[in-house]
Amino acid sequence: MTHRSTIGLVADPDVPRQVAEYLLEALPKLLGDQQDWAIEVETDPVAAGQHDVVDILGHLSRRTAQHDWDYAICLTDLPLRRDRRPIVAEVDHDEGVAVVALPSLGGLQTRRRARLLVAQIVGELSTSSGDVEGDTQATRRGSQSGLTGFLAPVHRYETTTGQGGTGIRYQSTRRRGRFRLVTGMVRTNRPWRLIFGMTSALAAAIATSAFGLSSSTIWQLATQLDPVREVGAALASIVLLVGWLIAAHGLWERPAATDSGHDKELTRLYNISTVATLIIGVACLYLGLFVVNLAIAAFLVPTSLLTSTVGSASVGMYVALAWGFTTMGVIAGALGSSLESDQAVRQAAYGYREQQRRAEREQREEQAVPAPDGDNARRDHEGTRTKDELYADAQRHDIRGRSQMTKQQLLDTLGYDDRNRDSPGERRSDDPSD
Repeated sequence: MTHRSTIGLVADPDVPRQVAEYLLEALPKLLGDQQDWAIEVETDPVAAGQHDVVDILGHLSRRTAQHDWDYAICLTDLPLRRDRRPIVAEVDHDEGVAVVALPSLGGLQTRRRARLLVAQIVGELSTSSGDVEGDTQATRRGSQSGLTGFLAPVHRYETTTGQGGTGIRYQSTRRRGRFRLVTGMVRTNRPWRLIFGMTSALAAAIATSAFGLSSSTIWQLATQLDPVREVGAALASIVLLVGWLIAAHGLWERPAATDSGHDKELTRLYNISTVATLIIGVACLYLGLFVVNLAIAAFLVPTSLLTSTVGSASVGMYVALAWGFTTMGVIAGALGSSLESDQAVRQAAYGYREQQRRAEREQREEQAVPAPDGDNARRDHEGTRTKDELYADAQRHDIRGRSQMTKQQLLDTLGYDDRNRDSPGERRSDDPSD
């Protein structure tokens, strides 16, 4: 009778959860039938507030004991690094736990790479420490193709854990691995969701495109531009919207004075991934809007009218017409994005992990701001209430327009008396929810 071993896949919400659900079906086939495997998936932000792989593995070890699993593997979208090189996976052989950093797998074929890597890690965990092979490349189960191994090789190292046990680390190279890490961070943000996540910008773009369709002057201008100027105008509109989003909603991070060199480099990686995410998202918006405009122009503008206005009704003229409308619409979308709340933009541009990390960073910065002399009581009182907590209170009291409010507006609307309030739940009698 074969021994039944249980593997716990503990995944962060969002993309890691989707990968874990995929592995639940795909992994048993890859592990083979020589041993009976039971796989359980649990969604829990194990890496929440954690930035060191040792802490994550320690938390995972306690979770393994609670569930009586044989092995546990954490799937996280947290970018893990050591010695300025991305960590793909870290294994604590003695504790039977491992963590896989999905961004380090890159932006393409994430599920396939995760499946092969997790299968290899299970093989490492189920092998006695004395039999662990000292391979220098992660190729035992084909977790790297020849092209991937050349472009961004992943090396396997034997390490020593904090308790003196046996550990294994999969780590990519510094420069090529960093590029792969950034593409993975962008993939985790899922930039194509940006199209429908910013309703105000999308509405402004569509409305402006519709206006362009009704103006013969804009028709003439759009069809008179040469291809170089059309491409230049399109790129300029994309850059304008990306820059507007970053500036208007505070998406660019500045390293704190107390940050170490490691933290500053990580901040640069986050900024690069933010810019890349927005560029891809806005480019998807441009392409989608162009297709819609082209279809509308072909359906509503008869060839006779186009010929009488611009002198020709060829396919190229319709393409130039739609191109001009789209460029105008994206520029207007930059103005419309100003009506979006910071929270709405971040929900559209980032995945779960990045939203959480930025919220934690803002909370630390708010608590680090010194209060004026004689205002310490107010600072201590307000410092315990984050914007997310105030938003939750507003949602509980069904206050309209809460997503557009700043922290101070939420305080005023909720009626919190920040001068002599005994508890965060006390409100003035003029609270609109009374």
